[in-house]
Amino acid sequence: MSIKDRAAIVGVGATPYYKRGQSYPETELSMACSAILMALADAGLTIKDLDGFSIYSNSCDPATVGAELGVPEVRWATTTTSGGGGCVGALGVAAAAIDSGMATTVVTLMTLQQLNKRLGGSAVGGMLGYATMSEGSSPYGGSGVSPSAAFTANNGLLSPGHSFAQIAGRHMHLYGTKREHFAEVCISTRDNAIKRPTALRTEPLTLDEYFNARMINDPLCLFDYTMESDGAVAVITTSTERARDLKQPPVLISAANHGGDGRWGPALFKYFQSPDEYFTSSGHRPVAKRMYEAAGMRPSDVDVALLYDHFSPMVIMQLEDYGFCPIGEGGAFVADGNIRYGTGSIPVNTHGGNLSEAYIIGMTHVREAVEQMRGTAVNQVAGAEVALVTGGPAGLPVSGALLRKDV
Repeated sequence: MSIKDRAAIVGVGATPYYKRGQSYPETELSMACSAILMALADAGLTIKDLDGFSIYSNSCDPATVGAELGVPEVRWATTTTSGGGGCVGALGVAAAAIDSGMATTVVTLMTLQQLNKRLGGSAVGGMLGYATMSEGSSPYGGSGVSPSAAFTANNGLLSPGHSFAQIAGRHMHLYGTKREHFAEVCISTRDNAIKRPTALRTEPLTLDEYFNARMINDPLCLFDYTMESDGAVAVITTSTERARDLKQPPVLISAANHGGDGRWGPALFKYFQSPDEYFTSSGHRPVAKRMYEAAGMRPSDVDVALLYDHFSPMVIMQLEDYGFCPIGEGGAFVADGNIRYGTGSIPVNTHGGNLSEAYIIGMTHVREAVEQMRGTAVNQVAGAEVALVTGGPAGLPVSGALLRKDV
């Protein structure tokens, strides 16, 4: 059974975004509750309407949040595996729960407090210090090193940055991709963030500043990495029929797929056994194909793309995997200005993304997609009717969704 256009996002709520460790005295629980209440209010609903949780990356404990907020009954509670790769896949799970009658009003959220992560907190840690959380972590505070992590650690593969640097370097070797292309992703994204009052990085970024930044994992420098930041974002999903009677214009979920090639998933953090055609990619190719088929759309139908950008090269590879340019030509595609807001053929990360607005493990991208479809975005794409939003690259699943205006 297809979920196409059968459920809609009707509410969005977000706390302020904070630089790492500056959200105190807030907690992950308090920020989660605040974001949920704001999302419900945005939709014209109350806590009495909420009966489902479709989450990812251990973003909250539904029992704790439900009790704290006074949810009358939780009818649905599920989590999509993986880290940020599951964020928009969770929207598809929410839509499926609603369409099946298992729930009526479902929240998807991420709440993140990076200082808490270093002390053994519940959600996935940031990209710079992710080594402590990428394997063997527990939502209840215990941690350790799994055998697979120990196997790769002696090769220096201690964090996602190490692994993604290998993928980026291989893409450069095969296709002639350059660091100047990564810089274009970073600079164009920063230009978008400058206008956003919610953005943490609003100072302009120049090409000289990019190349003078310290190298972290060759070929990735400081600006190729996402930030570590704190905050929470929540969205509310309900049936399309019901959504049309609520406060905000519905944003329809035309497709939301997750998964990926089975050999790409373990290749990311462990053994690098994928063939080149999958290794030098974002891992999204199978998901993109199923997503377009489910929605009955093609890349040319997309007006704005919100692409998960924890590392700048992966934006280039997602542009290839989602069909905006041929495989191997993503570097030249961005160099030609195609992702620029206002002038490009496919504006990318008009909010500033993980790289420059805030890193809330993908939910800022969902928020921006909804604002673009409502016509209220700060960097509004004129006439936008379809938004692509993605989760990951990360360990499987990765995910992609097509959201559209209810026209």
